[in-house]
Amino acid sequence: MKIIILGAGQVGSSVAENLAGEANDITVVDVDADKLAILQDRLDIRTVIGCGSHPQVLERAGAADADIILAVTNSDESNIVACQIAYTMFHTPTKIARIRAAEYLSYPQLFAQEAIPIDVLISPEQVLTDYVRKLIEYPGALQVLDFADGKVQLVAVRAHADSLLVGHPLRDMCEQMPKVDLRVAAIFRQGKPVMPDGDTTIEVDDEVFFIAAVKNIRPIINQLRGVDRSNKRIMIAGGGNIGLHLAEALENDYQVKVIERNPVHARQISERLDKTIVLVGDAADKELLQEENIANTDVFCAVTNDDEANILSSLLAKRLGANKVMVLINRAAYVDLIQGGEIDIAISPQQATIGGLLTHVRRGDVVVVHSLRRGAAEAIEAVAHGDASSSKVVGRRLEQIKLPPGATIGAIVRGEEVIIAHHDVVIEAEDHVILFMVDKRRIHEVERLFQVGITFL
Repeated sequence: MKIIILGAGQVGSSVAENLAGEANDITVVDVDADKLAILQDRLDIRTVIGCGSHPQVLERAGAADADIILAVTNSDESNIVACQIAYTMFHTPTKIARIRAAEYLSYPQLFAQEAIPIDVLISPEQVLTDYVRKLIEYPGALQVLDFADGKVQLVAVRAHADSLLVGHPLRDMCEQMPKVDLRVAAIFRQGKPVMPDGDTTIEVDDEVFFIAAVKNIRPIINQLRGVDRSNKRIMIAGGGNIGLHLAEALENDYQVKVIERNPVHARQISERLDKTIVLVGDAADKELLQEENIANTDVFCAVTNDDEANILSSLLAKRLGANKVMVLINRAAYVDLIQGGEIDIAISPQQATIGGLLTHVRRGDVVVVHSLRRGAAEAIEAVAHGDASSSKVVGRRLEQIKLPPGATIGAIVRGEEVIIAHHDVVIEAEDHVILFMVDKRRIHEVERLFQVGITFL
């Protein structure tokens, strides 16, 4: 697949890195020659220096025969113009743009073929808001990801010493939770994947990925973690786009405080928020945190644009008594360094956003993609088409399907019914199949399974 990425910033670089190793023809366009040189040293890609919204630059990048234009520069307007030119001059089939300004996103009718021809809008702020809100709704979860329009969720939990399931094989889950059907998709132990079976024993600090119907998620987390206290008091460091959206999403259900150091901006966001308390100050100010009762705060969430400021304020908040701290980290190298110690959850905006982009690159009818563990693993929702003669999966029991090593089927959604994967389940046409891969380099083998051919007999 030929893909042109406009913008070599954090998102553009992450997407290029994720796709370059998958036999895609990648071209990255940016005005910064140094950024492009760094990318080209690391990846087998082509680069073009120039403004991605200029027709000549798009032509040099190969837009005439590109399958996808992905516009992720820092300018909404440049992204919009680039997609318009790609549509008008080059008839590019799929145009994806990052749009950040709420003033645009509030009018979805703008983005249609007869108006601004963008096929897919990516809003990092909205993606991150949804991501963090789910983590707050489910205390104890490291990740909460939706499939099948929210009917099924994949949840990552770190096994706690108080858990009733630690020290027991997975088959004992049926006895511990007789009314709950779930599938453990993978276990990561000291950073390495363990493919689970009935004899696999959960150990303390294992990172357990499980799939279940939404109604069963909370009792499963409680079994794996012990009962975490529910979240009521939330403190957000940073009143930028993400902090503001997060406060708006949470303020009706939680007691929310926002710390913003810019007095003018603090006043502006206070006028937009109804129930949130907005404080002017530095989130790394020990006295301010103590005055605002940080010791009784359930979640401290640092979402400024400064990684170092986020890390320092979160470490201070944790040491002053905050129950849980979450940190927004733009530099991918920092994520592995800090998560799991005093910082409970490190959030990478690139990894949270990239799933929505990968959905449109995957072959076969793939409707949802979530990138996991900093891009090493992947979870997808694929739709099964065809019949027993034209499909490798339709009409077959799960035990008959030849999945690549490290891949597991976790659940099947058939209409409104959620079916947790067991060896004797038979896949039917139009089933939505949720799969987990500990090694996303095998993704093409999974994609081929869901592609319909003339015959596979």
